[in-house]
This record gives sequence, C-alpha cells and structure tokens, in this order.
Amino acid sequence: MRSLTTPLKDKGFTTLKIRYNYKTDVFRMEALKQWEQDLDFSRYNKDFYVESILTDDVQYLNTRQVRELYRAYDLEDYLDEILDLIRQGRHFGIELYYNDKLNITYMSHQHSRKLGINNKLHATLAGGIRRHSPEEEEKEVIIDGLNLGRGMSFKNVAGHLAFGGCKQTVTMEPLDLTNMEIMGFLGFCIDSCRTMTGPDMNFPTEMADVENENFSMNYTNGPNSPLGETGKPTAYGIYVTLKQAVRFKEKQDSLDGKSIMLVGLGAVGWYMGEYLLQEDVKLKITDINMDVAKRFIEEHPGRNIEIVPLENAYYEDVDILCPCAIGGIFYDENIPKLRCQYIWGSANNQLRASSQEEEIRLSKLLAERDILFQTEWWHNTAGVICGAQEYLYGKNATYENLIKTIDETMPQSTYDNLVEAQEKGITPCENVYRKCESIIYGDN
Repeated sequence: MRSLTTPLKDKGFTTLKIRYNYKTDVFRMEALKQWEQDLDFSRYNKDFYVESILTDDVQYLNTRQVRELYRAYDLEDYLDEILDLIRQGRHFGIELYYNDKLNITYMSHQHSRKLGINNKLHATLAGGIRRHSPEEEEKEVIIDGLNLGRGMSFKNVAGHLAFGGCKQTVTMEPLDLTNMEIMGFLGFCIDSCRTMTGPDMNFPTEMADVENENFSMNYTNGPNSPLGETGKPTAYGIYVTLKQAVRFKEKQDSLDGKSIMLVGLGAVGWYMGEYLLQEDVKLKITDINMDVAKRFIEEHPGRNIEIVPLENAYYEDVDILCPCAIGGIFYDENIPKLRCQYIWGSANNQLRASSQEEEIRLSKLLAERDILFQTEWWHNTAGVICGAQEYLYGKNATYENLIKTIDETMPQSTYDNLVEAQEKGITPCENVYRKCESIIYGDN
C-alpha cells in the first residue's frame, strides 16, 4: 500500500509536517529526524520532554526537498492526492509522527486553530483519538481523520469552546495499556501537537487514566477521571435537543406518545435509551450484538421495548429514528424508503457525503420528505464540552456543572437554529454550516 511513511522509514526520519494556507493556496512541508530510534519513550516527561534535544544528528528537509524525497520513491502523485484532500477541506494540515521501533504511525489531522490561538492554554486544538489497524489503506485513514477534524471545528463552535478542531488517528496493533513505552510515545505525540483529546473508536477509555498518571494531562475522560467517560453526557445532550426538535415541529414539550427506533446500544446508545425511557415512549432497539439488546430489556423490565433486526431498523415506521452507531447511513437510494418524521442521534457523519455541499444536498432530500434533520455535530457536542471542562478545571470539574452548561447552551442553540433555518427557507444543516463558516473562516 502507498504510504507517507515509506520514505521516512527508509531515511530514518520521524516526523512529517504539512501546513496549508487556504487563503493563499500555499503549502509548507518539512520532514525531520527528531529522535533516535532507540529512544525509550517510557521515560517521557521524566528524563526528557517535548522540547528536549533528542538527537545530536537532527536532520531537516524543507518543502522542495520533501517533494523531491517523495518523487524519488515514486510517491509524488500520492503526496499530491493528500495535499488535495487538505486543500478541499481548507485544513490547517497534518502532523505525522512515525515510530519505526514501535511500528506506530500517529497523525493529527488539524482543521482550524482559529478558536484556540488565544485561549491561554497549552492546547489550542481539541478532538478525539482513534485507532486504525495496519491493514487499512492509509488514504482512507487520512480521509476519515480530515473529515472528523473538520467536524470538530464546527462542533467546538456549537459547544462555545475556545479550541480549534482536529482528530488524531493512530495506525497500530491493539493497545497494550501496560506497555509504558507505547503509552509514553502517545503522550509525547499529543503534547507535541498542542492538542487535548479523549479516547475514541478502538481505544479503551482507560488509556486516558494511564496517560494522566504517567505521561500527559492532555488526555481526558478516563473511567477514573473527574467527569468520567463521555457516553452519558453525550446521550443527555442528544436527548434534551431532541425535545427541542419536537417542540419546534409539533409545539409539544415532551416525547410522550412517540415511537422511537434506537440504533446502537454502545457507549452513547445505552444511556440514550435510558433517557428516552424517562418518558412515555414506545422504544424499538437494535444493536450489532443482539445479546446487548436482550440485556437492555432485562435491565428495564415492564417497559414498552421491542427488539428489531438491525437490517430493518432504519426503515421502521416510527416517529423518531435515533442512530447511535456507525455513520454514512443515509443517501440517495435509501432516503425515499425512510418512514420517520425525525432523524436525531449521536452517530457521526450520518449523511453519506464526501463534501459539505453533498451533505447539504442530501439534507434537502430529507426536508422534501418532511423529515426534520439537523447535522449531528450541532447537537452532538456534550461529549466535547465534558472533555473541555475536565481539561480546564481538572479535579474541580463537577458533573453538576457539566449538566448545567449543557442545559444552558445546547437546547437553545438547537431551537434557534431550527427557527432561523425556517425563516431563511433553508435546511437546518445548511444554516449551521453558514453560522460556523463565518466564525472559522471569517477575518475577525
């Protein structure tokens, strides 16, 4: 497979940085040998730090030399493909750290630093960290990271947070929490990028606790952290904003009498189901693991709950469809088959779109079917608010203050967006993009 790391591995380089100025369409690239391959990262923040001299044989390539390097390995076309992805999304760039000894490729996909440049904190960026297997195609990993990093810029605007947006992807085998050299390397990388993060797909949440205890305070929301894992507050944010959507469309303050299809009973979906059951609803559930669905019913006896096969879930005749699992769900061919009035859940990138324009186009198809949809990052912000409060306040962060912040910001933001979109004659999806772009890309 084609990879940005191929020349780095062969030449002994450890670092590749790509920066982009979307206003001038200018790229700056640098490749570095930043440390020796025998460096013991288990000693990070003990014997050495991000700013330490880690080799007396520092090597550096500038933009022209980086291009020549990839040309020599017949990878210049591939490099240009990656640069074009960065250009299309108006991203700040990518920081890549390659550890040949540990066989780990760490990438920070950075969309915008604008909101974080004057926040008086070490971290100017915020976005989760997820693991990809070495068998996955690198370009697909980069596309995933860039898309999610761009979404985090918008999500941080929605959450009123003073951080730019990014996403960390790590290509490696499953994480061994007892391997202190690997944990130290991951701490070194996050600190180098001026980013704070929380464990995401394929990483255990316990990694944040190990990092906090040993290497880096820029990881948040481990099980033993002040606010704990983000699944429950994320579900709460989805729940309270869903009630605003029903209020907007039907002038009804509760979900009583609604039929709801909940797809996915994972870290967010399980709690989402519990919040929904606080009201008089008919709840349908499904999960890739049907034993989880059966356990949910067992733990909520006497409630109106029905299990639906996963393959039928999105096409159930219900009032509300609540996707809390994988993204890329709705597209041209299946939107006409939907039989719901609302789509409202935590799944990322619910519309199968490769660009913002495509997402807005698909949102119009939903609107034509009278299905109320608001792009999920506008109301799926409680998790990042949770991470930010833990990062900002440390041991003084409290769950009560977190819920207070969610209640004071998220419901009103959703209701205002739905009203504004209606007044402008556009979809709620398009309206939030307009809101955020004026902040992220504006001159002020």
